[in-house]
This record gives sequence, structure tokens and C-alpha cells, in this order.
Amino acid sequence: MKIERDERRFDFHDIGLAIKRAREASGMTQEQLAYIVDRAPRTIMYNENDGQHPSLNTFYQMVTMFDISVDQYFYPSKNKGSECRKRMLYCPSSLLFPSKKAIPDN
Repeated sequence: MKIERDERRFDFHDIGLAIKRAREASGMTQEQLAYIVDRAPRTIMYNENDGQHPSLNTFYQMVTMFDISVDQYFYPSKNKGSECRKRMLYCPSSLLFPSKKAIPDN
């Protein structure tokens, strides 16, 4: 039996960005998140901006805290054709549900 190494590496940049967006949307600072997950603020910055891989426990804490689904990152081939859905997830609610004041009367 021939055994080969799997040289694939998971690119954490997209999940890091999703964590950053969710953290900012909740009004939380990197320092506050770092305190909650017992890491240095610098570590949170590296996870969010540089794609540094967090420990499994830290990763689990952050994605569950912000209710981030990781399926689209782990299984991108199963999510093909869902670009519209992704855009809607990141679309401000003011664009999806404009107030009546923003709609001109005819």
C-alpha cells in the first residue's frame, strides 16, 4: 500500500472575514472577543485579517457565538450556484427591506 501526504491547506481568510463582520455587526471589539475566547487581541486580529488558523476550540467558540455556518467554506462545491444567496447574506437589510419613506409615492 502506498501512502501519500495530503498537501492541501485550508484557507482561513474567508471565515476570518466572516468572523470579523459578525463581530463588528454585534458591536464587539477585538479586545472583547479575545477576552471571551481567552486569547490575545493580536491573535484575533491575525485570525480575522491574515487568515491565521485558530485552535479548534477557539474556532468553535467564535463560529457558534456569531452563528456562522461553515458549510459554504468547508464544502464549496456543494454551494456552487449560490452566489446570489451569499450576496443576500451580506446585503444590508435596508436594501432588502426599504422603509416606506424611501419609496416615492406615485
